[in-house]
Amino acid sequence: MGLNTEVNKDNKLTEEFKKLLENDFKDRKLEENNIVSAVITEITKNYVVVDLKAKQEGMIPIEEFKNEMDKIKVGQKIEVFLDRIESYQGEIIVSRDKAKKLSTWKKMEKFYETQEELEGFITSKIKGGVICVVEGLPTFMPQSQIDVKPPKRIDHLMNVPIKVIATKIDRYRGNVCTSRRAVLEKGKNEKLKELLKNLKEGDIVDNAIVKATTDWGVFLDISGADALIHISDLSWSKVKKPSDIITIGQTVKVKIIKIDPETSRISASIKALTEDPYANLEAKYKVGKIYKGKITRTVDYGAFVKLEEGVEGLIHSSQIAWGKRSKANSVFNTGQTVDVKIMEIDKEGKKISLSYKETLDNPWTALKNKVGQTFEGSIEKITNIALLVKLENNLTGMVHFKELSYLENKDDLKKYSPKQKVKVKLLEVENEKIKLSIRALEKDPMDWFAEHNKKVGDVITTVVKEVMKTGVKVAIGNSDHLITIIKKNQLAKEASDQRPEIFQPGNKLDAAITELDISSRKITLSVKQAQIDEEKSLIKKFGKDASTSGAKLKDIFSKAFSLTGSKKDKDKEEK
Repeated sequence: MGLNTEVNKDNKLTEEFKKLLENDFKDRKLEENNIVSAVITEITKNYVVVDLKAKQEGMIPIEEFKNEMDKIKVGQKIEVFLDRIESYQGEIIVSRDKAKKLSTWKKMEKFYETQEELEGFITSKIKGGVICVVEGLPTFMPQSQIDVKPPKRIDHLMNVPIKVIATKIDRYRGNVCTSRRAVLEKGKNEKLKELLKNLKEGDIVDNAIVKATTDWGVFLDISGADALIHISDLSWSKVKKPSDIITIGQTVKVKIIKIDPETSRISASIKALTEDPYANLEAKYKVGKIYKGKITRTVDYGAFVKLEEGVEGLIHSSQIAWGKRSKANSVFNTGQTVDVKIMEIDKEGKKISLSYKETLDNPWTALKNKVGQTFEGSIEKITNIALLVKLENNLTGMVHFKELSYLENKDDLKKYSPKQKVKVKLLEVENEKIKLSIRALEKDPMDWFAEHNKKVGDVITTVVKEVMKTGVKVAIGNSDHLITIIKKNQLAKEASDQRPEIFQPGNKLDAAITELDISSRKITLSVKQAQIDEEKSLIKKFGKDASTSGAKLKDIFSKAFSLTGSKKDKDKEEK
């Protein structure tokens, strides 16, 4: 009986203790995956033992305290991350590293929302940027976010405190991007706002400093603020490259022409400091008049000439020299003073067209008076149809292949070579085009017709040179330069006799002139027409009686031939 009473008493005490313990744990509110407070109870060689007021103490590897060993001591309260209240081995799992990282992450989220500046350290370089450690959390800083301009070197920024802000947070991956550039630009923008309070359009700044030059303009530093001079605002004259007239570090005087209130961009101008020289240009310069100017630069399409400060005109390549276009750099030197004639003034476009060749004697006028004369020139080029021959005063004329010889053979072009000296005759000058001839220096074979008083209808004797399927090629007047073709259907009156193969080179052949055009050098001959004309002549002479008596053409020819023979016999007897 007494034993049972003791057992019941112990059970009752155990239950009460159990309830008290459970109530105590319940009040402690320990939750996994959260940061909780703990007290260091012991520091051993390998572990730091902490009390979380749990069923048992937690043990954290000493490595997680490597950067704060000199700061911790027994009895100190610290924050740890409760990973598991009880593992499969019955142990409580806690971590100091995870607590620090989670704490830093929560701070980073807050800083990201408020865009508060943080202190960080660039510890290493990686592809595309650097690793910047902020509050013990490694973050990624892109190369473009290290400075306002991507730096060539960052050695001076390694492992030194820098101000950064969080620009991007990926909660799912646990990544953070930071930026030093944003901090620098923020400070710069605040400074710019202060500057713009005292700067307005139309103000003149005496001490603007040139920071950089590009192909399209100049960047300035105006009391710490950036400003731009566009290339068109550098001078009233055309500027090829800003670096030609502006150097980095130079102090210049500018006028503020525009301030964009939205972007705070400042536009400045140097030319706005002076009056537009084109405003009264027409009062100073007249179209058609000749003025002196200075060559400022040469380009592929001409040369620019400075007439006065801020006033510049262009001599186009077509206005440099008479005849073939010349390259400006082969005629002019930079700084050279030349006479120019104003051809056109475009006041609105601020363009002046000039001519240099108009100040020189026009060789075309003089050349027109020399038509028919002989010149010596140099072959510049040989095309597939002509020779281009350079004459005096830089003028170039053309010798068509038909003007090389009277045979008008295209292969004659092969007899000539570039730079070869040749004599030519000037045939024509029209619309600044020169027609030349080499064959005109020789006697024209076509003159044979005038010399022998030959005309259409006359019969001439030719010599067969070549027999072809379509006819025969014959020479006129024993000249190899006067060649024409008698077509097959013109070789005889009768179709059966129109056979080229019956002829041999060297045969003499009488043919009538059916067409003769000296100017176009066209000659048409016909053996057929010669035979027809001869028959008509015989009929006319002997056919009057025959036509009434029914005599045949054969009898007329026989009679004619017999009469001719009788006349010859009678002449012999008289002799």
